[in-house]
Amino acid sequence: MPDVFVRPGPDGARQIELNTEVLPRVLVNRVYYTSVTKKTREPAEKAFLSDCPATANWLTKSLDQRAQTILKVAAEIVRQQDQFLVHGIAHLRPMTLKMVAETIDMHESTVSRVTSNKYIATPRGLFEMKYFFTTAIASSDGGGDHSAEAVRHRIRQLIEAEAITDVLSDDTIAELLHKEQGIDLARRTVAKYREGMNIPSSVIRRRQKKNLEHAG
Repeated sequence: MPDVFVRPGPDGARQIELNTEVLPRVLVNRVYYTSVTKKTREPAEKAFLSDCPATANWLTKSLDQRAQTILKVAAEIVRQQDQFLVHGIAHLRPMTLKMVAETIDMHESTVSRVTSNKYIATPRGLFEMKYFFTTAIASSDGGGDHSAEAVRHRIRQLIEAEAITDVLSDDTIAELLHKEQGIDLARRTVAKYREGMNIPSSVIRRRQKKNLEHAG
């Protein structure tokens, strides 16, 4: 269930809205409160009851502030990841909690807290907010940095497109990334990303492709 919706607006800008269905609510039964208050005689009980509306009011304001914080963080994520929303994962830019926190003038821990287990519905699908926070991989050709998530996506694309006669080793993938986009990635880093996506080694992939060919 998304916590935030991102939709195209009538003027071409993006509309960012909270999903009111998942927001927690505080309801005060004032009829019951009045009834109980009239029957209360003990000073301690009266003091407790007099505090209850203030506590409910404080909780309501706190929940509203939390909702506005989520909206503010979501708006900044959308602003920084605009090219991802237009063109897809290859254009996911490096972005850290600190970058967002500094831009919207909040503490990094606050941004981390309000994005934990929160989901955002975009024209490209439903994503956990934490998905958009990804480390930077420098470009050796002087171009912009690449996000680690975009690099992982490109590794998957290269592997999915490989032919049975040309299964790519981690070294070859590293060379292709450098040639295509100027990404300097060590073979062991390619292996780590590949294993993180549960993609087997080139030896195993070659064997699997041959088995599928014989089975066909």
